[in-house]
This record gives sequence, structure tokens and C-alpha cells, in this order.
Amino acid sequence: MTTDDISGMGPLVARLSRGGQRLRQADRAYPWVLDTGVVVLAFLMFCLPDLFHGGFDDDGDGPGRFRLDFTQLPVMGMVALQTGLVLPLLWRRRRPLAAFAAIAAVFVLQWSLGAALRADVALFVALYSLALHGRLRQLPWACAAMAGAMVLVAVRVSSAVSVWDALFFLLSTATAALALGLMVRIRRAQLAGLRDRAARLEIERDQRSRLATATERTRVAREMHDIVGHNLSVIITLADAGSYATDIAPERGKEALRLIGDTGRQALGELRRVLGVLRDAADGPRSGPELSPQPGLVDIDALCNTVRAAGLEVVYRTSGDTDALDGGVQLTVYRIVQEALTNTLKHADADTSVRLAILVEESRLSIRVKDTGPATSPGPPNEEGHGLVGMRERAALYGGTVSAGPTGGGGWSVEAVLDLTPQGGDR
Repeated sequence: MTTDDISGMGPLVARLSRGGQRLRQADRAYPWVLDTGVVVLAFLMFCLPDLFHGGFDDDGDGPGRFRLDFTQLPVMGMVALQTGLVLPLLWRRRRPLAAFAAIAAVFVLQWSLGAALRADVALFVALYSLALHGRLRQLPWACAAMAGAMVLVAVRVSSAVSVWDALFFLLSTATAALALGLMVRIRRAQLAGLRDRAARLEIERDQRSRLATATERTRVAREMHDIVGHNLSVIITLADAGSYATDIAPERGKEALRLIGDTGRQALGELRRVLGVLRDAADGPRSGPELSPQPGLVDIDALCNTVRAAGLEVVYRTSGDTDALDGGVQLTVYRIVQEALTNTLKHADADTSVRLAILVEESRLSIRVKDTGPATSPGPPNEEGHGLVGMRERAALYGGTVSAGPTGGGGWSVEAVLDLTPQGGDR
């Protein structure tokens, strides 16, 4: 078959598929139509010929070994048997076992009378329907009844055909009907499983998408809180200090205004960097300032200088190999330190001193921030502030913990511990 032939079959296959889909939809809406159509078709194909020709008969002209002696039934008796064979097919899908049992009973009665009808094919249709729609545990009993009926037929025709030959032909036909029903049943089960799997995969995809959206929203909200909260706290503190210093020391007031401008520009740059990831790619490239890299440990000195400019004394020290930390850990440390210093800036007095220590010990990193200001909680009573929640969320990304609370001699202490063991490594 050439490529042109295959391409030419595409529209035909598509039309057949659409037609089959419409038929299935119509069958689900009007199931009796198909069942009635099967009964009408069976009557036209197998019942009418017997009514016109009087059933299977032997005119005595054939060879002796093919001569069969069947009972000639009256018309009403033939119609009654045909009705008993064909009419139960109406229930072949809803009550397959009952339909098979009724047809088998009529079939046995008919052959017990020595009559042969073309409508006997209904028994094979009923067996097919039972294999397709019935319960599997019912099949052994149905097969036993079918075998018994076939033995009866083979004995009745033994005068012309060997019993074994007749059994072979009849049982082969029954086996074909049974196998066809099971094959269609298995195929439908496979298709149903594939549809169910596709539906579940679609649901899982939507759930992953919503989870990713929620995670990204949380990350952006955390970044926005860290950036806006810290820089606004510094700006407010510098503005208050500048307003007091304007009359007493104008140069200090100018310095405060300059620091406010620098802090505002820094906050604006960080906001642009964070919000830049939310831009739709379809909007195309936009002109604007270049995005700066994520802050790390080297930026903590500048962070401390900003806090010092706001009037607090900050003592900062590090211990261990801090340069070997990856960017994600450094960003987490920076944000935790930034939030801790922001809380101190919000609640501490002007003469408060802060001691900041970052210690790296093998697979563990410790962050300690302790101030000498009042032991004021960063949130309402019995409720954690968003900053402390954000710090704990960041630490949890690296299997760490954050603890915060007042110190014994006054002031507030924040301590965070991060686990630096690579994921998948031995612990």
C-alpha cells in the first residue's frame, strides 16, 4: 500500500470513527432501538425463509447419506418457536443470562421435537451477548448448557453426519461466538481503562499546575514581603531620623534623604527582578534595567550597612567555608538575616545593638541574630508574624528549623539551622 493510499484512507477512517461515535451516543440515549433492530433483522433473515418454505425439509432427492428427516411443524407452532428463539434477544444486553436461558430452553424443546429452524442462530448470538455483557462466573454454566444442546443436535443429525463431525462443527461455532464476545469485552475494558487513565492524568496535570501556581505565588509573596518589609522599615526609620536632624544637623538630614533614595532605588530594582518572572512570554522583550542576580552572603555586608545607617549598631561575623555554599542556600540565608534585622529595626530602640553570626560546620549552617532591644514579639499575641512564617518556610526547604523568642537579659533572639547535606545523600 502506497503513501497516497494511506493518506486517502484518512478522511474515510475519520468519517467512520465519527459515525461510530454518533451510533454509540444514540445507543446510550435509546438502547432499545439497537436491540429491537437486532430482533427485526433476525426475524427477516432467519424466520421469514422458514415461514415461506416450511422450514428444513427433505424432498428425498438428495444422496442418502445427507438425507435428514425433520419434523414438519404447523405454522403456529413454528411461529411460537421462532418467537421463543428471537424475542429474548431484546434483553440480551440488560439480562444476558435470562435471555440465554430462555433461548436455550426453546432450542432444546425444538430439537427434542425433531424440528430444525434457521432461527437457531439466536442461541449463538445469546452466548456471544452473555460473554460480552454477563458475569464471567456465569460462563461455565452457560458453556455446559451449550455443550448439552450441541450434543442433542449432533445426535439428531447422526443419520446423515457423523456425531463427532457434527459436534466439531457445532462446538467450533459456539467457541467462535464465545471467543468473539470475550475479545470485544476485553477490548472495551482496555479502552475504558485508557480513558480512565487519560482522565486521571488530566486531573493530575491540572493539580500539578495549580500546585505550581500556588507555590510560585507563595514564593513571590515571600520575596515581596522580604523586599518591601525590609526596605520600607529602613526608609521609615531614616525618614523619622532625618526629620529630627533637619533643624539640628542639616547635613545629617541630607544624608538621611540620600540613604532613603538609595534604599528606594534598591527596593525598586529588587521588585522589578521579582516581578519580571511574572511577565507573560507573549508580551515579548521589554526595555528596562538589567536584572541583578539573586542576593547572597556577599550582600549581607551592604544589608548591615543599611541597618547601621538607620541608627542601629550591627556586629557581623562569619565562620567556616561560606564561599562554597550554593546560590539557593545563600539566598535563603540572606532572606532570613534580612527578615531578622527588619524585625529588630521595627521594634528595637535607637541605641539597640545587634550581633549577627553565620556559622558553617560541615553539613550544618547556623544563623544567630541577637539584639539588645526590648523583647517584643514580631507579631500579635499568640500569633506568628508573616516574617517568622516566611523564615521557617525558607529553612524548611533545606530541612532546617527556625526558633525565635526573647532573651534572658532583654532583647530578641532568632536562630536558624539549615541542613547542607545534599538530597539523596547518606544521613
